[in-house]
Amino acid sequence: MMTNACGVDFGTSNSTVGWHRPGQSALLALEDGKVTLPSVVFFNADEDSVALGRAALSEYLEGYEGRLMRSLKSLLGTSLMNGQTEVQGRAVRFLDLLAMFIDGLKTRAEQQAGRGFKQAVFGRPVFFVDDDAKADKLAEDTLAEIARRAGFSDIEFQFEPIAAAFDYESRIHKEELVLVVDIGGGTSDFTLIRVSPERAGRLDRRDDILANCGVHIGGTDFDKQLSLNGVMPLLGLKSRLKSGAEMPSGFYFNLATWHTINFAYTRQAMSDLKSVYGEAEERDKLDRLFSLVNKRAGHWLAIQVEAAKIALSADERVTLALSEIEAGLQHDITRAAFDQAIERQIDTIETTVARLLQDAGVAGGQVDTVFFTGGASGVPLLRQRIAALLPAAQAVEGDLYGSIGSGLALDAARRFA
Repeated sequence: MMTNACGVDFGTSNSTVGWHRPGQSALLALEDGKVTLPSVVFFNADEDSVALGRAALSEYLEGYEGRLMRSLKSLLGTSLMNGQTEVQGRAVRFLDLLAMFIDGLKTRAEQQAGRGFKQAVFGRPVFFVDDDAKADKLAEDTLAEIARRAGFSDIEFQFEPIAAAFDYESRIHKEELVLVVDIGGGTSDFTLIRVSPERAGRLDRRDDILANCGVHIGGTDFDKQLSLNGVMPLLGLKSRLKSGAEMPSGFYFNLATWHTINFAYTRQAMSDLKSVYGEAEERDKLDRLFSLVNKRAGHWLAIQVEAAKIALSADERVTLALSEIEAGLQHDITRAAFDQAIERQIDTIETTVARLLQDAGVAGGQVDTVFFTGGASGVPLLRQRIAALLPAAQAVEGDLYGSIGSGLALDAARRFA
């Protein structure tokens, strides 16, 4: 039986909307026949227009003047959420930017489904904000407010890894103890849950969930560390000034972090950069930094780094073509260097999973299956560490970008039936 309720996976990097239709895929095509919509907004100053998703990235990379905004979900629960930014000469609240994207997501889903959606289950990470219950609650309340502004009247929330477990459960034939590993763009979330065809019919699944936890580390953090360790030294990071001090790192951290890239283009940032240029020992590297900033190519570089991260899941070495910064500039990055760059983040994830097992009173050898979802869950070092903790478990890869949306659609059908 079809429902007018949908599941919304608003992701840091990509978003999906699921609508439960028996016998059909739940995920709705949102752009160019694809079920994912990159969580990106581009304000095109040349055309005085606004684009979302792949179209936004395309217009930015084609060289249109404007403002690109990505990883907006990362703002939830932070002080920036109450702030504003300048877009085409006017101040725009970050809250309004998120509302614009969610409204576009809903509109596209309704057009594809041929019906309106008033009821929705939104996915959420186990923790929007680590170790701050008040900020975490504020993040959920803010997302609910944004959803209501977009036209949803009945809104529920479900932890993203539990939604992924529901998707996996719809395809199995016996009971299993499953660890869901959901590594998204902004968070890593884990749920240890018993699943089976018989349990799938229950609306209340609290007794099946042995434990869940999360940490605010995700694919964009892997991008950031790869950028800081593998690319930013080419632009002067860790180079020396004549005084012997290191080049100030703030420029590079802004450029390596998706939602702060635009801060590198402010008048103050440019003034600060010019003030240290005369003191730099390696001005050729700062020339590259000036080139990047003057061309406002920070997002272009971040896209190259993200692509390198993805490629390193399959290849031992990738070559970055950086001619946008300097003619003929290329740079090789190895998987070993990537592993070294993200080791601290992987250590934290490994410790988080080990603590989850301990809290649940479950030995690693008792887990039947590890279900991987989320676009960043394919990182080889991450999988190696998880496998070492769970020696008897089979590894199952779900739809890395769609399992959560599909599971949310199932949950929405059950809740609002």
